[in-house]
Amino acid sequence: MADVTAELLTKVSDISADQWDALNPRGNPFVSHAFLSALEQSGSVGPGTGWSPSPILIRDANGVPAAALPGYLKTHSQGEYVFDHHWADAFHRAGGQYYPKLQIAAPFSPVPGPRLLLRDPTMALPILRAAEEVVDQNGLSSAHATFVEADELEAFRAAGWLTRVGTQFHWQNRDYANFEGFLGALSSRKRKAIRKERAGAQAAVRIEVISGADITADHWDAFWIFYQDTGARKWGTPYLTRAFFDIIGTSMRDGIVLFLAHDQGRPIAGALNFVGPDCLYGRYWGCTRDVPFLHFELCYYQAIDYAIAHGLARVEAGAQGEHKLARGYEAVPTYSAHYISNAGFRSAVADFLERETRAMEREIAFLGEMAPFKKA
Repeated sequence: MADVTAELLTKVSDISADQWDALNPRGNPFVSHAFLSALEQSGSVGPGTGWSPSPILIRDANGVPAAALPGYLKTHSQGEYVFDHHWADAFHRAGGQYYPKLQIAAPFSPVPGPRLLLRDPTMALPILRAAEEVVDQNGLSSAHATFVEADELEAFRAAGWLTRVGTQFHWQNRDYANFEGFLGALSSRKRKAIRKERAGAQAAVRIEVISGADITADHWDAFWIFYQDTGARKWGTPYLTRAFFDIIGTSMRDGIVLFLAHDQGRPIAGALNFVGPDCLYGRYWGCTRDVPFLHFELCYYQAIDYAIAHGLARVEAGAQGEHKLARGYEAVPTYSAHYISNAGFRSAVADFLERETRAMEREIAFLGEMAPFKKA
């Protein structure tokens, strides 16, 4: 491996958008300069959040970025969706200090995507070695790359990182002409249940699909109320600030779709989605009044409608939720990679991951058998 020099920066916005996004050629929205810098500018990450931006960068001979990692120094394990709280507890009981740790991630976004941002593919190992040096030189316990896309796993394994398997539920577009075409692929019982759910939700509210420049400040005000309600119930305090939505409403507006439900002229629920090159990413949802089946309509069925109409290959509707299975979403594996500096602790984690991986593989296979599609 040729000698290279890596830099530890204090924020993604230290790099120009053109140079950063050249490392993300497939346009994943959650590692884009617009998304990550919006988190910084809005105060959603940074002082007081436990997420200190610490991107790692390697430049080529001309000073142009050739590789990067979207890194954060973390003082807790919140907002990651790959849970290592029991690792932290075990490390502390053994007399170690688990935090801070290095997190390589798209904050608050359980979305598989690139974590090795490479203009030069030969920089995969050097950038991972740089992350290890950040851990070792600063006395950190570990580094964690979460929601790594499958194509990158071999690079992490070649570097000696441990890998972990999780699961999510994604909807796959099998060239359906419309929603009825999708329903036709399901078993009769599931097809009837979904029609009943859609009819009930649509009879109770008026649904509006808004995108791009048509999303106004009033829409964001309404959605902020929904997001706060969900955040307060799930996490105690919402992760994102109100300013974040204003910023992405400008910088990312061409890749945003908002599904709103109205009752008597007022919005009562909403679901925020990001549009990638081949995928609709459902990210945030909330409501001010419970309506039967409205969550399924806004978060799952409207997303399927949109993906079919726009020729997108899949819908990724976020973390967890086996209830998605009955609505045509299928279990798929997700991956993370972990560098543990302490040899004894690494051995214990490796043993745990070996057993957990076997269990997860069995679970994913079982969930695959439970998919609601007609049997061949």
